[in-house]
Amino acid sequence: MKIYTKTGDDGSTGLIGGSRVSKSDPRIECYGTVDELNASIGLAAVAADAPLRTRLERVQAELFSLGSNLALPNDDRAIPMAPVLDPRLVEQLETEIDTATAELAPLRNFILPGGSEAAARLHLSRTICRRAERLAVDLPDTATARHLAVLYLNRLSDWLFVEARYANHRLGVADVIWSG
Repeated sequence: MKIYTKTGDDGSTGLIGGSRVSKSDPRIECYGTVDELNASIGLAAVAADAPLRTRLERVQAELFSLGSNLALPNDDRAIPMAPVLDPRLVEQLETEIDTATAELAPLRNFILPGGSEAAARLHLSRTICRRAERLAVDLPDTATARHLAVLYLNRLSDWLFVEARYANHRLGVADVIWSG
């Protein structure tokens, strides 16, 4: 199978099911940013300890499913290729946020991205996640998976923030306090 198809040379791209839209379509921008987020999480995973790496790899799979759902034509669940998004994914992120937060010192200041390499990479992923969330918010209400995408990405950005702090904590590295 060739990597290049030449079908996008006219500035269009295919959705799941075969319909084509402009590469500038807001949905393409959104799931392209979800793909960028997934790549940045892969970068974070290489600097993570084994337990965090496992959680990050799970999130990468979830993001792949989310992106697949965003690539569906509007509200077309009849296409069997896309995995069904489970709202319990958000609950799992919340549980993990609560578990990690219980071990962290209370947050009394704004913190700057950084500390350890793992935390800095997680903070970068968090900022990409926030952009993906903003793009998902701007999708039409009819877009497949829009509501769950917004909800999941919002909670994921919180999760990435807490995981960055938790990575610093586990490494014995202080968060970088903003002194502005």
